[in-house]
Amino acid sequence: MSVWAVALFLSGLVFCPARATEPAIASVTEPVPAGHQARDLSGTLSTFESLTLRVNTDLGSVRVVPLERGAAPVVRYSVRVETDARGPGGAQLLERYTLSAKNTPAGVEITGNLPQQSGHAQFWVHFEIAVPMSYSLDISTGAGDILTGEIGGIAKLSTEGGNIIAGRIGAKVNVVAAKIKNKTATRPLVKLITQGGHIQVEDVAGDLTAFTAGGHINTGYIQGDADLQSGGGHIRATGIGGKASLATEGGNITVGKAGSFVAVKTGGGQIDFGEVRGSVHAQTGGGGIRVMYVSGPMDVESNGGSICLTRVSGAVRAATNSGSITAWINPDITERGKPSVRLTGASQLTSGDGDIVVFLPRNLAANIEAVVESGGPHRIQADPALALQVAKNPAAAGSIKAVASLNGGGPLLRLKTTAGRIKLQYSDSETALWAAMMRDQEARMQRDLAMTNVSAGDLPWAPMPPMPALAAPAAAVAPHAQATPQGWATPETAVAPPAPEAWNGTWVEKLEIRILGGLRLDSDTFQQRITQAPAPPYPEIARKAGVEGTVRLQVRLTQDGRVEVQKLLEGDTVLADAAIAALKEWRGTPMTIDGKPVDVISTVTFRFKLR
Repeated sequence: MSVWAVALFLSGLVFCPARATEPAIASVTEPVPAGHQARDLSGTLSTFESLTLRVNTDLGSVRVVPLERGAAPVVRYSVRVETDARGPGGAQLLERYTLSAKNTPAGVEITGNLPQQSGHAQFWVHFEIAVPMSYSLDISTGAGDILTGEIGGIAKLSTEGGNIIAGRIGAKVNVVAAKIKNKTATRPLVKLITQGGHIQVEDVAGDLTAFTAGGHINTGYIQGDADLQSGGGHIRATGIGGKASLATEGGNITVGKAGSFVAVKTGGGQIDFGEVRGSVHAQTGGGGIRVMYVSGPMDVESNGGSICLTRVSGAVRAATNSGSITAWINPDITERGKPSVRLTGASQLTSGDGDIVVFLPRNLAANIEAVVESGGPHRIQADPALALQVAKNPAAAGSIKAVASLNGGGPLLRLKTTAGRIKLQYSDSETALWAAMMRDQEARMQRDLAMTNVSAGDLPWAPMPPMPALAAPAAAVAPHAQATPQGWATPETAVAPPAPEAWNGTWVEKLEIRILGGLRLDSDTFQQRITQAPAPPYPEIARKAGVEGTVRLQVRLTQDGRVEVQKLLEGDTVLADAAIAALKEWRGTPMTIDGKPVDVISTVTFRFKLR
């Protein structure tokens, strides 16, 4: 049965004047699954522009669409209730389902409640509602998806166990505010809350608060402030005009553009910024950080990933425990009466075991201080024109310190690594590298943010499409030694191919194969089936830029033993290209069910590390 059969449902609704009427029992217009019984309820309430639809149901998916342009202001609703209880008992349960639809001073209120003490019977409830474009929405369902088209007013959408997909919100908010007494036309607040599903919303003409206990959050452009929180999914925002606070327990965070202060935190995912016209505070428990451009102060920290800053304009603090740091310094501030440029304040780049590579403009006015706590003078490399003075650091035994004053001096730029290397170069010596890194970051941003461009208003009148699946559990590292600047080491031994299993498979596995076209395996079991696994070489552009990181790919072992890449789940695009090229040469032994080979779906992870 079609979950969202709106074309059939809405075409049969009857107009009812002025006040609420008892819901009419309509004939079933959609086929009912074998063993199910259904009841359809529908009605129409007249209303006024710029009011609110309130829906409260203990169970049910809700879809709300705007009325046709020029249509009289009404609220049309259609509700289908199904149960798997058979015979007269099932019909009686359907009759006991209560639906209330009424006008209120604030707009229209619809409430649905399942019958009490229904035994072991299961129910399915689907709401289809059409409202004026200028309406606001307040929808709460105990379990089910919420899908809306464009909303002219404000919105509060809440579900305890489904996805939320919304079109543009707040397009008519000024009209709404002007027509409601004692209301202002300031930024409206939009709240989207789900306890387990994904959230996707297009542009928001105001502030947005979104929370999911574990799903992804994808947004278009948010004109106001944004507070986006996920228990573990990815967070992607095309743009945020106001302040932003984004946090996830383990997913990636991507922000295309931001106009103010941005604070992001992830327990272990990748962080990517495009252009931020404000300041940034970013923290990840283990992933990498990539930033294209930030005009204000920047404070970024990774527990173990690499950090790549392709244009540092203001004061910066970047720290990682074991990853590398690559930064292009390119300030906007020019000293009055002087051709030199300078950072807005003291800056510091710190790494535990990783390298630090910094590219400087020749007209930068700054004081440079570079410290390597363990190693000899060869661990600090610089363009001779920088005139670095390298000596033993009197503050710590075995430590090396280099200093320089550029163009008369300026704000301090301090570089410090415990066991890595520090390299200082002028930017104009590596313009091709900078351009390549910018292209790579732009490609990454376009790829990641493409998922935010799905328009809920343009979705067909069909079952709600599933949101992107949660990222698969972290895969085991491919059996390769760590990389060196010269390339990856060859695997020590190949894994012996396992003998094909002669088992029939469970009905769940057979269903999975029918739906997905293959059988899912955890990464450890998948690796045991690989018989040929050449390692990827370290890309030269990534090596020169000091880029490190993790690449995780969803792959398919085909019935003829080849490995195909289906999706990039995590990782820098340059590193991913090398991993994908290597996987094309991988070979393995497919699974067999009922004596026939089947495709296998899993994940493969590579960790690119320079030293």
